[in-house]
Amino acid sequence: MSNAQATSMNPLQRAWSWLPTSVDYRVRVAAWASLVCQIVLVGTGGLVRLTSSGLGCPTWPQCGDGSIVTTPALGYHGVIEFGNRLLTFVLVIIVIAAFLSILRIRRVRRDLFWLTFIQGMSIPFQAVLGGISVLAKLNPYVVGSHFIVSMILVRIATTLVYRVTRGPRSDTAATPPWFAVVTRITAVFVAITVVLGILTTGAGPHAGDAHTHRNGLDPKVIEVFHAIPAFAVFGLTIVLMIAVVRLGLPRRFVTMLLCVEIAQIAVGLTQANTGLPALLVGAHLVLAALLVSAMTAVTHTLQSDADLTEPVDEAAVAAATS
Repeated sequence: MSNAQATSMNPLQRAWSWLPTSVDYRVRVAAWASLVCQIVLVGTGGLVRLTSSGLGCPTWPQCGDGSIVTTPALGYHGVIEFGNRLLTFVLVIIVIAAFLSILRIRRVRRDLFWLTFIQGMSIPFQAVLGGISVLAKLNPYVVGSHFIVSMILVRIATTLVYRVTRGPRSDTAATPPWFAVVTRITAVFVAITVVLGILTTGAGPHAGDAHTHRNGLDPKVIEVFHAIPAFAVFGLTIVLMIAVVRLGLPRRFVTMLLCVEIAQIAVGLTQANTGLPALLVGAHLVLAALLVSAMTAVTHTLQSDADLTEPVDEAAVAAATS
């Protein structure tokens, strides 16, 4: 585009012309930023609970009566809870940037369009669910559902990163059917582990507020039930690791998954035997998000090219980006 053409455009046209017409570094940066922010939100949400700041802002959508922001009367609990709410606005900016970055290629990369669109629509849903958690006085089941949605969003953000970095290709042709079956069974056990982990936290001492009721389950019993699928995931991942080495399959994502699991098991066993210190519980929460992310990446290597995107039509690209 010439300087004269750029000068003759109105601001909206100039902004449109700046948007990517292919999956370039701007799209990749926005995708990675959305994943990082989703995981950071899991960490800050854990910080809110572990510092008993869940009701640091006792109302919603305001922080306190008559104030949208925290006040000195709410102390550091209000600062922590309000800070977590503010991070949502950072995510809003990042998700909007990700959506805009693929807008001109939406017709040829519909997968990217829907992944960014769903992330955008999830933000108000998560905000309302967080508000319900406050209004329900941190009911452990409502808080747990909030965490489940966060894990789903981590999976979506991971899928977005996978699609923009690896493109419309996969390793399906070299993957034996039994390997795909074991991978999907592992993913199911990961989901079960996360759900039972939520129930374990809901039975333990970290309620988010000193006066919040727990779910009534026996912490020791639910810990055992949580550990069973966790060790099943570990065993299945070792099978996958041996398979990728013996069969010469790509091993990056399986290695990442195994490393996260080793760290998660080490932290989980340590926290269970040291009285559930807040720092280790927080690390366990973040590792849960990383576990879901790594498992997502492994499962995506099993998808076919047709599952990822339609063949690129050069004429459609030209029409979409004009």
